[in-house]
Amino acid sequence: MRNEMKEQIHELVVQIKAALLERGESMATAESCTGGLIASEIVGEPGSSDILSGGIVAYRNEIKEALLGVPHEILEQKGAVSAETVEAMAKGAREKFGCEWAVSTSGIAGPTGAEPGKPVGFVWMAVANSHQIVSFSEIFDGNRNEIREKSVYKVLGKLLFLINNQKSTCTNEH
Repeated sequence: MRNEMKEQIHELVVQIKAALLERGESMATAESCTGGLIASEIVGEPGSSDILSGGIVAYRNEIKEALLGVPHEILEQKGAVSAETVEAMAKGAREKFGCEWAVSTSGIAGPTGAEPGKPVGFVWMAVANSHQIVSFSEIFDGNRNEIREKSVYKVLGKLLFLINNQKSTCTNEH
């Protein structure tokens, strides 16, 4: 990982950790194209067990269905790289780990795998909590690792934004 990107991601993780600790909330990850990189970046921060409940790397569709509850129909009709899939992945991670927040990613990191309308670098991401699921996509340039890193940065940035702009629902009783 490039040093500048690594530092930017680390800064996001530090801020997410502080915000979640203050709220008494935790998070989970559901990752496909990022392959556990989001969870790894969070775990790299000391004390991360206070905010990270767990993560699932669901690279294959069968795993998305079995472990995260992504409906088969969504995968068949919309594909793994879709808003509907990442929304279901994030919802499934929240439910599986019993936490307030979850992030998810599914995309085409390359160098192969592109299909019509879904070029290499195309990534869908989602952030979910008990109030909403926000999904968004981006087409990142770069090689496989750069696409994965940029996806981590983007989804963690959105997570931090949503944490900071949502009233706390936690009463620190769980």
